[in-house]
Amino acid sequence: WMGMEQERGISITASAMQFHYKDRVINVLDTPGHQDFSEDTYRTLTAADSAIMVLDAAKGVETQTRKLFAVCALRGIPVLTFINKMDLEGRDPLDLMQEVEEVLGIHSTAMNWPVGGGKRFVGVVDRSLKELELFERAAPGGALQARMTRLPIDSPEAKAKVGDELYEKLHHDLELLEVAGNPFSREAFLAGKVTPVYFGSALTNFGVEPFFDAFVDLAPAPSARGIDLDAGGEDLLDPLEHPFSAYVFKLQANMDPRHRDSMAFMRIVSGRFERDMMVRHHRLGREVRMNRPHVMVAQDRNILEAAYPGDIVGVINQGMFAIGDTLSLEGGFQFKPLPQFQPEVFALVRPKDVGKRKQYDKGLEQLTAEGTVQLLRRLDGNETYVAAVGRLQFDVLQYRLKDE
Repeated sequence: WMGMEQERGISITASAMQFHYKDRVINVLDTPGHQDFSEDTYRTLTAADSAIMVLDAAKGVETQTRKLFAVCALRGIPVLTFINKMDLEGRDPLDLMQEVEEVLGIHSTAMNWPVGGGKRFVGVVDRSLKELELFERAAPGGALQARMTRLPIDSPEAKAKVGDELYEKLHHDLELLEVAGNPFSREAFLAGKVTPVYFGSALTNFGVEPFFDAFVDLAPAPSARGIDLDAGGEDLLDPLEHPFSAYVFKLQANMDPRHRDSMAFMRIVSGRFERDMMVRHHRLGREVRMNRPHVMVAQDRNILEAAYPGDIVGVINQGMFAIGDTLSLEGGFQFKPLPQFQPEVFALVRPKDVGKRKQYDKGLEQLTAEGTVQLLRRLDGNETYVAAVGRLQFDVLQYRLKDE
């Protein structure tokens, strides 16, 4: 949604989306992959119950993927792997799976297997059902769900559709996986010891529907979260038995140019959240009304009436919320603090136009509250320095101060 993201073709800030898929509700937190935005990504990962690791079929495991995977392993988040861009020329699937195991130190199990690659990529084989899933584009650019045809893998129709050469290679690969592949168990997946691997192409929607079907089946429901009790000690908060509680993991200003406001993203941890309910703000020590809560799809907002554990809700922030704030009906505890990072790069910044000092100060204040940069001032108060984890944050700072 951000202009700079559209110009550069990369994610710069984590975004939240909620949508219905068959009989489930999926909350997606799309995080930046670039290491300069790692602080935003790490905070966002605390709100996730599972992670989807998307790998490029040509590039394999990239540097930033290793760092993010390490955080998932540290937090014990189960990881599903989707090997993307199978419609482009890439590396051998077996090589990619071996790299996942060697570089990330986790067992990988191919739940389906690609039929062809590059321009010859036509579908996948569901290994458990022994079915060939063939796809056809329904619209250019993946705008519509791909048409899918299912055939038994051993049927003459499957062989005729795929062709002798591809069919022979497919059978060879599947036999090799049966002999040398890792077994899959849900317990090992939930423990973070094995990652189920799926193949597809997001651009054409080939293999996306089977992956979503597997995701809603495998991904864990919202689990209990660790808390620090005000009276001392620690405990676990059960999402079903405990009344409403949530914490703020992200702030984002000016998502919609028409509103020019700040949005606080909170993760519902337990209980039922309702519009206009009064909750306790632990840091401020007072009751606040949660009016106009939103469900998000990028910068688009819709007012919601109720939300449940695992849901991501946006509320208008009028200077009341900060990253890490705990909200609940009962009080008496705080959620575990969110990770913080020491800055590695520093810059001295000044407004070129002194007449716009007020807007400049407001912009710096918003970006600091979001955690985009940290603000440092000299003791005499004359100079302002900004500090960040990576240099690219300074480009974001400059762009957003100008644009917003």
